[in-house]
Amino acid sequence: MAVEQAKSGRFIDNLGKVYALYTLGFLAFFAFMAILERMGMGAQAIGIGFLIFTISIYAIIGWLSRTAEVDAYYVAGREVPALYNGMATAADWMSGASFVALAGGVYFGGYPYLGFIVGWTGGYVLVNSLLAPYLRKFGCYTVPDFIGTRYGGNTARLCAVVVLVVASFTYVTAQINATGTIAAQTLGIPFELGVWLGLAGIFICSMLGGMRGVTWTQVAQYIVLIIAYLVPIIWMSNKQGFGIVPHFSYGDAVGRIAELEAMYGLAPAAEAIPGVSVLTTPQNAPTGQGWAMVSLAICMMAGTASLPHILMRYFTTPSVRSARRSVGWSLTFIFLLYFSAPALATLTKLQLLDPNLATSIIGKSFEDVANLEWIKHWSSVGMLAVADQNGDGILQLNEFFMRPDIVVLATPEIAGLPYVISGLVAAGGLAAAMSTADGLLLAIANALSHDLYYKIIDPKADTARRLIVARILLIFIGAAGAVVASLKLTGILGAVAWAFDFACSGLFFPLVLGVWWKRANTAGAIAGMIGGFVAGSWYLYMVYNGLMEPWWGIDHIRFGIIGMPVSLVCMVVVSLLTPAPSKEIQDMVDEVRIPSGKPILASHH
Repeated sequence: MAVEQAKSGRFIDNLGKVYALYTLGFLAFFAFMAILERMGMGAQAIGIGFLIFTISIYAIIGWLSRTAEVDAYYVAGREVPALYNGMATAADWMSGASFVALAGGVYFGGYPYLGFIVGWTGGYVLVNSLLAPYLRKFGCYTVPDFIGTRYGGNTARLCAVVVLVVASFTYVTAQINATGTIAAQTLGIPFELGVWLGLAGIFICSMLGGMRGVTWTQVAQYIVLIIAYLVPIIWMSNKQGFGIVPHFSYGDAVGRIAELEAMYGLAPAAEAIPGVSVLTTPQNAPTGQGWAMVSLAICMMAGTASLPHILMRYFTTPSVRSARRSVGWSLTFIFLLYFSAPALATLTKLQLLDPNLATSIIGKSFEDVANLEWIKHWSSVGMLAVADQNGDGILQLNEFFMRPDIVVLATPEIAGLPYVISGLVAAGGLAAAMSTADGLLLAIANALSHDLYYKIIDPKADTARRLIVARILLIFIGAAGAVVASLKLTGILGAVAWAFDFACSGLFFPLVLGVWWKRANTAGAIAGMIGGFVAGSWYLYMVYNGLMEPWWGIDHIRFGIIGMPVSLVCMVVVSLLTPAPSKEIQDMVDEVRIPSGKPILASHH
């Protein structure tokens, strides 16, 4: 064990050099693939090269991070510096929804999608001010670990495990869906096989090293995904004359798009073509402004502060101060991508509309457009379609149909960039989906192995048995996620929104009041978790299946607005009607809110 700690210490001391060399190596590989493309290497070979190279690197990191220590497996030994924990958290956060689906949603849906961006970034203010530093001071391994210890008793712990599993499993199916989509498109294989190949890569990263392996892999994945996201934006912006940093200047592009859309007008209704118009309508898309956008942002903010796979990232820092600083770094790294998503959507749309650009297709000959390589490629897999509805031989605005989830992946081809950029973007999308899936699967497996198996079923289990159980559960949960993902029950953003709603409905107030209200007790926490979760789930079922009309314009992707008030009322009322927690528990809550001092729980508990 001492040797392992010494190795870990040397690695921690040299993190800057290690990841600088990794970044340079990745850029060198990118340059090498660009040279091979110039020499005639095919598009599929380049895509396969990117996937094999990046997954191999992640696998090596996962193998080198293998551990048999409980502390290292659950919380990475609590030795992750704030900067790198911020990068790992950003990668954990930059899911397939953020990388693959968000820009496509903005492309087709526009303003309403800002509710996601505002909520997902603003949620970190809640994380920093209400929870992360205090949960780190508590010293727990998992979110149910905090609930079970703070409120006492196995019932509260079990309720937290149920909410965690439902929310995280809903989320992880969307990420496995994204890995399957990317693997299938890059390797030219069926989606169902791509799902299982993506899952295999996820297992490699998290199986042996637990949180330690996932952490160092996620730092590497963030570097890949942010490079992959920014390079096409910078390239397109430079070609279109907006400079290499378009984030503050693409307003002119928005005006140009509005002008072009007015000039082109619309052809007859897209509904005239059965099964095609659905491509441009994101599943579970947010609609409306005002209250609709505010309610979506509230759900996403509270969900961010309730998601166990995010909160557990702050258990890995050396101190309370590091936990607080790492939240700031997390938000900085996340902001880089979210600030860029509207720019990418805008510049990509201009590439298709502006007749002054060689890549434009609207207003061009229908026959010429239908024969473009990228049109044929994405049409062949059912992700895109063109249809000459009025028979005039010219492609009109609403005669072009594209699934929103492929906007980011297809952007390099749309913009006429070298295919090496497409390979880079595919590698970035895979990194985003894999990093989030790693964190989610680990959150589920750790909660089941530590809180359900060790704390409730077999408290005498030794370290080896606990880690074996965690790894077995990881396999079964991942396989179940792959099966559900292959069914394509919902869109990526829709599944993610549901996960946030489940989390905030059941966990937000029990977590927040557990830190900030000493009077909150066991019965109140149980009532809050069950009441909020059941109310939110019932509302989702009724509205999604059309069994009742939405209340106050709250659709099924905002059902946390129903679940959270029910959770709060149940928790407060039941807590006040039942005996207060013991003085020991109340003193413990006071101690949690003091930044300095030792953690409440022992390092091995």
